[in-house]
Amino acid sequence: MSEENIPSFKLVLVGDGGTGKTTFVKRHLSGEFEKKYIATIGVEVHPLKFHTSAGPIIFNTWDTAGQEKFGGLRDGYYIQGQCGIVMFDVTS
Repeated sequence: MSEENIPSFKLVLVGDGGTGKTTFVKRHLSGEFEKKYIATIGVEVHPLKFHTSAGPIIFNTWDTAGQEKFGGLRDGYYIQGQCGIVMFDVTS
């Protein structure tokens, strides 16, 4: 199946800064765990490909900045989002 025939979906990761949104994406891209925290500025988009029983799918994953100072930008990233993952810190 060519890349253009694979169903794709806009997935938005949301949550406060430091909750693991970028770590989640990097873990699925490289298989490695990033221990140091580097804040995302704005948004980063990464295609994550998954294989299902119905065939491959791609989540165009929008890793949004969690810091309050970027809060005004976040609302625009949700437009036309088809799915989302809400991440939060269970220790606070």
